[in-house]
Amino acid sequence: MTDRIYNQIHKDAHCNARTGVLSLGHGQVQTPAFMPVGTNGTVKGIYHEKVAEIGYNLILGNTFHLYLRPGVDVLDSYGGLHQFSHWNGNILTDSGGFQIFSLPGLRKITREGAHFQSPIDGSKHFFTPEKVVDIQKTIGSDIAMVLDWCTPPMIEYKDAVLAWKMTLDWAQRSLAHRNELGDQFKGNLFGIVQGNFYKDLRKESAETIGGMDFPGVAIGGLSVGEKPEVFKEFLAFTSEALTKEKPRYVMGIGSPDYLLEAIENGIDIFDCVLATRMARNGTVFTDDGPLVLKRSFNEFDKGPISDNCRCTACTQYSRGYLRHLFKCNEMLGGMLATEHNLTYLYDLMIRARKAIEEDRFPSFKTEYLERYMANKYKAGK
Repeated sequence: MTDRIYNQIHKDAHCNARTGVLSLGHGQVQTPAFMPVGTNGTVKGIYHEKVAEIGYNLILGNTFHLYLRPGVDVLDSYGGLHQFSHWNGNILTDSGGFQIFSLPGLRKITREGAHFQSPIDGSKHFFTPEKVVDIQKTIGSDIAMVLDWCTPPMIEYKDAVLAWKMTLDWAQRSLAHRNELGDQFKGNLFGIVQGNFYKDLRKESAETIGGMDFPGVAIGGLSVGEKPEVFKEFLAFTSEALTKEKPRYVMGIGSPDYLLEAIENGIDIFDCVLATRMARNGTVFTDDGPLVLKRSFNEFDKGPISDNCRCTACTQYSRGYLRHLFKCNEMLGGMLATEHNLTYLYDLMIRARKAIEEDRFPSFKTEYLERYMANKYKAGK
């Protein structure tokens, strides 16, 4: 059996929200925790030192993209992604399954694995479950993901069955290969739950993957285009079917409403490009909803984005100046907004953990979202 990497600290008395600690190869991570996305070995628009200064000790990289560029030979020559990118914290890497299955016309799925063409230069490649484990071994991932078959929402039942059974087969092969590698594989391999939006398949997948020799489990196939109410329903259903002994991860969620929904259902870690992508386009998180910095009402505003934020943008610059940077397409604007959004989400996790520890998470979530969803800034008021 694999070593246990998760220790639950406290569960809210009124819901499934919980605090805990992940013990990984590059230090501990307090949960619930949001992970900034560093797809290509960098979190866009911000120094790694600043990411660590905010408080993050876990970021995400992508196996698919890192395999294509810079390539495993380069990563191996540097001793892995930590040394190559000068990031001293933990790294979780996605298997690349989502990216492969987002290439219609450029990929073919067989029982053996996934054939695909590079979207960069058209070159042909083949991912097997074993090869994906090997790539992540070279990357030096602290948390590695198995290759899975990610499907779009509401496909036919027979197709969902096929994808789930393929995911299970690949998960079993991934585990076997990890065991063959022994001490050469130093990370933690997580399984992924699939089943599309069919509850019998979701339950079977959650119970099966959760019961396998993985130190952690990810919930896949959510936030892939389904309606918010469907996301909430299947998130709650799937998380309830998972083991409580292991850390639980939902991939691809990053807005405060989705994050708090996940936390309420006992999810421990999550990631999304939303925070940095929004920032580069001039939109920042506030307790009153997203603030679009380019809007004219910011032009003469001498105040910060948020009065109680500790980021560089809020402690040194005005909304008016930030608007000016974006209107002039200055790089500094995106960098400052990126730092703000990542700081905001990190501090939101601190607030959420405090609410859980005080057994008041449901009321915290309700009060927060009532204010956030009013969204007066987005309306331009």
